Amino acid sequence: MARFVLVHGGAHGGWCWVKVARLLRAAGHEVHTPTLTGLGERRHLLSSETTLSTHIADVVNLIAFEDLTEIILVGHSYGGMVITGVADQLSDRIAELVYLDAAIPNDGEALVDWSPALRELAANEMRSEDGVELVLWPDAPSFAIYGVTEPEDVSWLQGKLTPHPWRCFVEPLRLGNAAAIRALPRTNINAPSTLRRRSGDSLARSLDADRVWEIDTGHDMMVTEPERVADLLLKLGVTA
Repeated sequence: MARFVLVHGGAHGGWCWVKVARLLRAAGHEVHTPTLTGLGERRHLLSSETTLSTHIADVVNLIAFEDLTEIILVGHSYGGMVITGVADQLSDRIAELVYLDAAIPNDGEALVDWSPALRELAANEMRSEDGVELVLWPDAPSFAIYGVTEPEDVSWLQGKLTPHPWRCFVEPLRLGNAAAIRALPRTNINAPSTLRRRSGDSLARSLDADRVWEIDTGHDMMVTEPERVADLLLKLGVTA
């Protein structure tokens, strides 16, 4: 049995993994799908203090209080920032890092450094609610970045997305043990459409891992191709 912790990206919640998690559990594996503070069903906990550090602590505490070890830790999109921060603190509990069309940050980088287009998005779409600056609203044009086109999936996604606190995207990730992170086995699962928008160092990092796989679908591949995502994760579960 493998143990998976699946960390969602910006504006999403643990709910986005429902199809993938069902398939992994049906294959006999343990699956955790935490929702990060201020999002999804934890939307009521949103505050001006919600940052990347808050979200790293969410997952660190889940792992600690559930006594999880030998984890296959998966991060989608912004979740790549989170799992890297978690690995910095708990590298001895992690068997594999999986970056699912995700940010792969270095020490001192924020998500806006990995994806500079976010600044333009914020300039056009940022709104404030109760003193919190928020982006990735479900009704904003930025919805297109998810690559979800089937009407049923679009309706489902828009009904569950919650705007994301901007502070999470501009806080630099501070690593104390980058060497331990680099020593962990790593798998990158990329969407070709995302790779085409990357260049230079970010493209190089997306293609640099122990295993580099592609799924020919949109960015939200756990929604559009859950069977394929699960199949690739199950390959890792066999060796975990």
